[in-house]
Amino acid sequence: MMKIFEYPSKPAEARLKAIINRGLSFIRNDYKAVNGILENIRKNGDGALIDYARRFDSPKINLDSIKVSNKEINAALKKISKSFTVSLKRAVSQIESFHRQQIRLSWINNERSGAFLGQIINPVDAAGIYVPGGKEGKTPLVSSVLMGAIPAKIAGVRRIVMVTPSTKDGNINPHLIVAAKTAGVDEIYKIGSAWAIAALAYGTETIPKVDVIVGPGNIYVTLAKKIVSGIVGIDMTAGPSEILIIADQSAIPEYTAADLLSQAEHDALASAMLITNSMKTAKSVLSSLYDQLNKLDRRDIAEKSLSKYGAFIVVPDILSAIELSNRIAPEHLELQVNNPFEYIGKIKNAGAVFLGNYTPEPVGDYVAGPNHILPTAGTARFSSALSVDNFIKKTSLINYSKEAFFREAKDIITLAETEGLSAHADSVKIRLKEAAK
Repeated sequence: MMKIFEYPSKPAEARLKAIINRGLSFIRNDYKAVNGILENIRKNGDGALIDYARRFDSPKINLDSIKVSNKEINAALKKISKSFTVSLKRAVSQIESFHRQQIRLSWINNERSGAFLGQIINPVDAAGIYVPGGKEGKTPLVSSVLMGAIPAKIAGVRRIVMVTPSTKDGNINPHLIVAAKTAGVDEIYKIGSAWAIAALAYGTETIPKVDVIVGPGNIYVTLAKKIVSGIVGIDMTAGPSEILIIADQSAIPEYTAADLLSQAEHDALASAMLITNSMKTAKSVLSSLYDQLNKLDRRDIAEKSLSKYGAFIVVPDILSAIELSNRIAPEHLELQVNNPFEYIGKIKNAGAVFLGNYTPEPVGDYVAGPNHILPTAGTARFSSALSVDNFIKKTSLINYSKEAFFREAKDIITLAETEGLSAHADSVKIRLKEAAK
């Protein structure tokens, strides 16, 4: 039975620290294994790539079948249901609408006499979208396709590549294929894990390298992205899913419990937390949680998650709950309180915020519009959801007239000489000498 902690107290603080400090740690053997895979792909290209795909995904994979063909795309379109098509179109439309608001424009500024300054916005040339295969292809993570590809398309990326592991028979779930084509993916490859990240980062004979890699994955995928970061851009090094619900007496216990379980079922390392100003609410939610847990298909996973990284905490008031939430910086924050809009200005650290009893986290996973690829493990303190910004570059423009240069030349020389960079200063002085002739 899970305990209910009253905060502040030493037991509550200990529980919080255990959850907050779990972080994104990788053991030495994982680093060694992933580094070996990356280096093998970098040196041996397609040969190593096919070897990994055959060993771990499907013995039927070869260079001729590694890329999803037009024939496979047409076959996939015939296999999906009308209801899926309708739901997919709604999700795509609403995700596109949200991400269009993130488009940045180039700009120029000439407020200072003789100085022309600006910024050019350009998309990267190529982006790689990693999509987990799901359990033997039977649980296709369609939403991950949309969340990765749509902002890339809106940013103007010319070449969007999706990688996802194949099933044992060498195929990809048709729902993933259709989602990819609907979202604007140009190429789909049947590869997964760290070797897929390596192929995207370094390129092989068959798969040209990309500039940015985004998307969730297992520990090998996450670690591979972390290691190649700098060679390519990445969105984030995301860890297990997490949810924090702040609730008061207006919360509906059955809803709150269901939302906690929606994340606990993801992974034994996932975190599900309730912070409330009402002991009655805490007890009611806990009771409902156990009722629902007993009927859950993924009960074993959820139980492990709740046992190790779950928490029910009672605080003096909702403002105290907000303070704790900002400290935890959760991936998903739900406010199941009276007038949740009252507290928006006080939330500083969270991946996404869900307001009210009828905005459960799965709304954001699928159709609301905001991106569901979010910072985890406290990284919402300094990072953000995947967005159009992940697929653009900002280039500065600088032009000085002769008059503007002379006006600021002495200041440039002073600062350069302070830093001990005489050649920097000389590049200014030589122009001043020329003007004095």
